[in-house]
Amino acid sequence: MKKIPMLINGEWVHGAALVDVRNPSTGEVIAQISNASKAQVDEAVRAARVAFESDDWRQWKAYERGQLLIELAHYIRMHAEEWSLLECRDVGKPLSQARADIEAAARYFEFYGGAADKVMGDTIPIEDGLLNAVVLEPVGITVHIVPWNYPIQITARSVAAAIATGNAVIVKSAEDTPLTTHAIAEWLADKLPKGIFQHITGLGRDVGPYLTSHPDINHITFTGSVPTGIAVMKAAAENIIPVTLELGGKSPNIVFADANIEQALEGVMRAIIQNAGQTCSAGARLIIEETVKDSFVSQLVEKFQALQVGPGEADLDMGPLLNERQFTKITGLLQQAKADGYVITGGEPLLIEGYDKGYYIQPTILDGVDSKDPLAQEEIFGPVLTVLTFSSVEEAIALANSTDYGLVAGVWSQNIDTAHFVASRVQAGQVFINNYGAAGGIQMPFGGYKKSGIGREKGFVALRNYRQMKNIAIRYAPPNQR
Repeated sequence: MKKIPMLINGEWVHGAALVDVRNPSTGEVIAQISNASKAQVDEAVRAARVAFESDDWRQWKAYERGQLLIELAHYIRMHAEEWSLLECRDVGKPLSQARADIEAAARYFEFYGGAADKVMGDTIPIEDGLLNAVVLEPVGITVHIVPWNYPIQITARSVAAAIATGNAVIVKSAEDTPLTTHAIAEWLADKLPKGIFQHITGLGRDVGPYLTSHPDINHITFTGSVPTGIAVMKAAAENIIPVTLELGGKSPNIVFADANIEQALEGVMRAIIQNAGQTCSAGARLIIEETVKDSFVSQLVEKFQALQVGPGEADLDMGPLLNERQFTKITGLLQQAKADGYVITGGEPLLIEGYDKGYYIQPTILDGVDSKDPLAQEEIFGPVLTVLTFSSVEEAIALANSTDYGLVAGVWSQNIDTAHFVASRVQAGQVFINNYGAAGGIQMPFGGYKKSGIGREKGFVALRNYRQMKNIAIRYAPPNQR
């Protein structure tokens, strides 16, 4: 049994308590991680502070940081199949989706590697004899709390931006999915000054508060649930620490009668089954114009029933849920939904021959749910699509904006006026017209309105999370007046 060590102050260390890591496709234990202690977290923060303030790190030029990140991108691509299998076995997602995640991670390191020496300040004209410079400096110690659904992507997108801008990084991987973050740590361990990149493992409820409440960190990036995000924000507030929060969604796909129906059907389906619906930006609500609702939903049911579900390595349409906790929660919701008459396809657990300990369910469509029902309001985090109907543009917008979330929205219409009008009124951080997701969109700012979070990741704008601004005003005089 492989025991995954933590990387603290340049050393590989273990903790006293061990936590099992299971393959969701089979239920088997594939590794064990340590549950970090408070003392180990304190040691990591101390090491990060020493490393960040060291002359060794200060002497790293911006382009050298960028070159290192680009080298990591090349390494990931060289080992893409090996890392894809790690992600597939860790998360349970189909192998092709894992391959896409590995490529996305490589692109993040490549993108921010290229940006490292292009983070520039400015000068402000004040008056003659005064040179005013705005300098962008790293914030210091950045903490990155990574969720279990896209571990390598979400590790890469924030860690790459933080290192590119010269910070010291501490990553806390999810207890269920530490493998690819550990692979990144193995590569970085001997290439950076010790303490600049560290990897902590353990149960989120135990280890997370040690990190988020630590008085000597400078920024927290967290992706996860709203309740945990609130706790992270409260802990950060005690120390006046900025946060970047991405907290999920109940994202709508709004389909108008004039849409390209085939494209919309495929887009709506893929938006909810990717990673078994365990995606913060999943298209969990179909808001369909009532004149085409019956035909559209009938065809969508056929597509759902044709989907193949199985172990990640079989590379079918959909893999399992992550763990028993997810499985129990979602199957319980679906049992009640079935009793209420809402399930029009799916809704049942699946027993896959040879994988009876995996956590499989049928992709599910719910119809007849009131827009205020929790099934239409709350994030289920599984392959469950709720259908709602509208008869006017205004009603479609009102339904789209009727939840506490505002992460992503899809608009399907061939009328450019309708599409742009709806996009301008929908409260969401990303709006896709006649597509959904845009292949990861490394360059696209990503984040939400309302309870979907604070701040933005991805793209150049994410570099702002890891910089602080300093104004330097220099008075000078002609040489003969000194």
